[in-house]
Amino acid sequence: MVLLLLLLSALTYLIYLLPFWGIPFSQSRQGPVPLTPPWALECWLWEDDVNTAAYVNELLEGYAKYDLPVRTILIDSPWSYRYNDFKVDEERYPEPEKFFRSLKDRGYRIVLWMTCMVDSSSKDTRVKDSQAFYEEARTNGYLAGDGYQWKWWKGKGGFIDYSNPKAMQWWTGLQKQVMDWGCDGWKLDGCDTFFSSKVGGVAVPYSRTYSGTMTTRQYMDHYSRVELQNGLARNPQFIVMVRALDQGWHPEGFSPLDAATVNWVGDNNHTWGLKDRGIQGAMTDILGSARLGYSVIGSDVAGYHGRSNPDDIGASTSALLGNWSKPASSPTGGTNQFGSASDNDIAPNIYIRWAEFSTFCGLFLNGGHGERRLWKRSWPELEIVRKFSWLHTELVPYMYSYVVECHNGAPPLMRPQEQGKFHYLFGNELLVAPIYADKLDWTVSLPAGRWRYLFHDQEVVSGPAEVKREFPLDEFPVFVREGAVIPLNVSRSYTGFGDTNSTGFTTWLVYPEGKNQFTLWHPESHPKPEQTTLAVDSGPSLKLEFAGKHEPHILRIHMPAKPARVMLDGAELREGDAWQFDAAQQRLVIKTRDYAQGKYEVRSQ
Repeated sequence: MVLLLLLLSALTYLIYLLPFWGIPFSQSRQGPVPLTPPWALECWLWEDDVNTAAYVNELLEGYAKYDLPVRTILIDSPWSYRYNDFKVDEERYPEPEKFFRSLKDRGYRIVLWMTCMVDSSSKDTRVKDSQAFYEEARTNGYLAGDGYQWKWWKGKGGFIDYSNPKAMQWWTGLQKQVMDWGCDGWKLDGCDTFFSSKVGGVAVPYSRTYSGTMTTRQYMDHYSRVELQNGLARNPQFIVMVRALDQGWHPEGFSPLDAATVNWVGDNNHTWGLKDRGIQGAMTDILGSARLGYSVIGSDVAGYHGRSNPDDIGASTSALLGNWSKPASSPTGGTNQFGSASDNDIAPNIYIRWAEFSTFCGLFLNGGHGERRLWKRSWPELEIVRKFSWLHTELVPYMYSYVVECHNGAPPLMRPQEQGKFHYLFGNELLVAPIYADKLDWTVSLPAGRWRYLFHDQEVVSGPAEVKREFPLDEFPVFVREGAVIPLNVSRSYTGFGDTNSTGFTTWLVYPEGKNQFTLWHPESHPKPEQTTLAVDSGPSLKLEFAGKHEPHILRIHMPAKPARVMLDGAELREGDAWQFDAAQQRLVIKTRDYAQGKYEVRSQ
């Protein structure tokens, strides 16, 4: 009996799990991660309660008014007349070409939701009976399994056959119009996991395609790869947004690494928990995805749906809202009209902590169900989320440089640590210990080395060590390695790393210790990025040397005392003109627009 059970288990594994998961073949089927374009590393915005052009414009106008950074607008379902006919519903989005082009003219990137289904019936689109659309695809042989249909959460339909050239010609023809109007990417939702057929009334993870029998796992790979390649053929900065890990359903990851330009981890809830898929669930899946090799990963800020429990509001929120002074007017004039914690489905502390965590993920994705107009929430949320949104934006040169290195074979941007729950390195220079509960007191496990708290960096802590301290809601446990060199793109004053006068300059944070260097891969030169390397030697006199592409720059060098002299290419720079020293912040700031060689020497006497 035991032997029979073992044989049945082995047979089930071979017939069902391998075609569905494909774990033993993961490494052999993976190529290097794509080179994610820098625009996809900036902040994304979307919502899923009101799907209209008017509401998209209201969101974007509000975010612009309150100076909240947005680069990408994700338009989720339903936006088309029938699912995946790629024809814009003109009742929801009147004059769609004008609407799309206006978004592009304002500098936004556009990503549209889609799946691999050709529906015979759709749940919530303008046209619900799409039998003729489905029959056109089926009779022409464009669908896998002779048009075998599956009921999914938005309707019922067949699977487009990605291995059939004629099917792809038809499919990309449908997509052409929105691509011509400026679509920059697809959010590929997960119908590919339903790919199957029936044998004797039992669903099996196989189906016939133009190229032969295909497993669920093979179809999932085709889905991501073909949509990415089709997009890149028209737009060299095109992306696909695909799930990585999500609750363990596909422990090898939903998309193959070589099609993983941008990844999110599924639909989380507005809660703290792990089992209820709150922020701990998101952290578990994101760091698990990083261990598999995914590079640009994130989750919906504050979760996609659900409702925070009353207990989630917590003491930290009450203290914050009670002590935070609300300005009399908005940054652009006029009276602020803010809601309260009780007005919203998402607890303010969860919204804030999730936004802070997302700052140190490759993907910052603010959206889903619930109120996303921060000016309709509370003033503390707006100010804190704005500060961290801009910090994420400032980090794009740093993130992009690691994305390039990962594409070339180096480890991913996020590097989970063995010590400390959910601790990870963000690149080599930053240690992040994200907050996943309603607490201000937090313990950070620092690895070996010397570390400074990023937001108050005068004190050095030698690791390995545990640091116990309070992190108010407008701070977050991030520590910078002594010796770090970090390039930023600063244009605001919210984070303290510069101000509007920093615009047009690369800002370099430098924490001298020994000999270190950082190679910046310039985001603006994507998809063939150019390099600038800054080498730092903290010998008897501090020396810094640039190599590669010349660029205007600001050096923000941590120093305990004011230097006696600052030299550039052998010539002394004037204090107050080219450099200044901030004694309170222990910071030497050098601002240079043009230089011959880029060799600095900072002398203490």
